[in-house]
Amino acid sequence: MSRAVLSLGSNLGDRLEYLRLAVTGLRDSLVAVSSVYETAPWGVTDQPDFLNAVCVVDDPGRDAWAWLRTAQELEREAERVRERRWGPRTLDVDVVTVDGVRSGDPELLLPHPGTPERATVLIPWLEIDPAAEVPGRGSAADLLAALPAADRAAVRRRDDLVLARRR
Repeated sequence: MSRAVLSLGSNLGDRLEYLRLAVTGLRDSLVAVSSVYETAPWGVTDQPDFLNAVCVVDDPGRDAWAWLRTAQELEREAERVRERRWGPRTLDVDVVTVDGVRSGDPELLLPHPGTPERATVLIPWLEIDPAAEVPGRGSAADLLAALPAADRAAVRRRDDLVLARRR
């Protein structure tokens, strides 16, 4: 296993710099990174808006568990504090999928729960991988099309913010 999709989010402090910290930390395995999108918070709504992006990464030496450890290390570097579920955070790095693996382990649920219902993940993911598939759920494009128009419209691309130079 080697190829993973990671979702990045930040809504505290210098949001763009926290996303850049993650992209920099993934640079040796980075295949593609989406544009930056701004979204309202989900779950706990009395907090600042998020900046979000999605990365595709590839490293033959990492399995799904190694990608989870990488995500957790990036969050530690950003000094993420977990005070409440779905609360504000400097950096959130979710392992969305790894080589189509499905896992029901409570520490590593794959694909990441909620992915089929989250335009905040599907839109940036489809930007960099138009053929994206959510294991066991189908085409990311079909899943996005099934979401309410208001959910899709709430994901605003920020062309003024750049995470990584396009190759």
